[in-house]
Amino acid sequence: MIRTCTIPLVLAAALVPVQAFAQDAHAAHATEAPMAQAAPPQAASVPDNPSLPAGEEGAKARLGKSPRHGEYADVPVPGGSPIRAWVVYPERKDKAPVVIVIHEIFGLSDWIRGVADQLAAEGFIAVAPDLISGRGPNGGGTDSVSTRDDVVKLVRELTPADVDARLNAVRGWALAQPSANGKSATVGFCWGGGTSFRYATSQPALDAAVVYYGTAPDASTFGAAHAPVLGFYGGDDARVTSTVAPTDAAMKGAGKPYESHIFDGAGHGFLRAQADRNGANMRATEQAWPRMLEFIRQNTK
Repeated sequence: MIRTCTIPLVLAAALVPVQAFAQDAHAAHATEAPMAQAAPPQAASVPDNPSLPAGEEGAKARLGKSPRHGEYADVPVPGGSPIRAWVVYPERKDKAPVVIVIHEIFGLSDWIRGVADQLAAEGFIAVAPDLISGRGPNGGGTDSVSTRDDVVKLVRELTPADVDARLNAVRGWALAQPSANGKSATVGFCWGGGTSFRYATSQPALDAAVVYYGTAPDASTFGAAHAPVLGFYGGDDARVTSTVAPTDAAMKGAGKPYESHIFDGAGHGFLRAQADRNGANMRATEQAWPRMLEFIRQNTK
């Protein structure tokens, strides 16, 4: 069951500012594994569905079988080090929208690259930047870091200004590709979900932003949002989902489009951990992914 979050506009003025929830929305992640919280008994696996991105355990194998052209690119950043990005091109005759895939606090993983490949299968130019490029050992990125906790530390050290400069460079580079149609969207997960939302308030030319289980930025910035925002949340992820109703009200109060869906029984990271929570994560994935595609297509024509 999906619960779509709505709240009367009259509550907006009385809300505790959303920034109270968003100062460090991912504080728990420094020590957690992807699904470290207590959960119902886990399923061993889920059937491979080619219309959805693979879960974490099947992402690398799926990538190895992809017929699409994927490659790493070094994207120049004015005044900074280049960003390494995984780019996957769709197979289509006409020009395509660009979708920037913003990774979790765990960096550019095989799973994130798999999400990009699946977006390309749906007709988008998908670009997944490694936002800690140049900050790992010997100037490397995620793949140069020995432990997940060390990746988390490097991601935490990024400032909003750092991230915006890098996302702007990646977006500009992608839109300059001959096969791009001039439209762009972001899709982010967890830390990347919150970043996707915040980027919608700082990049006025963005056409759409999708948030998977990430918190909103400071509510005072909502008036600057030009792109519509779509959010997906796990019903059993109270740390994040408890912020959805205040965000909904504050966005409505600012006159900005925000659509949210909360999936009963699903946990944090449900798109990656599809086999978890007795099928609830998979049900959330099956409903969220096609709605996301529809949303991006509507806003990037």
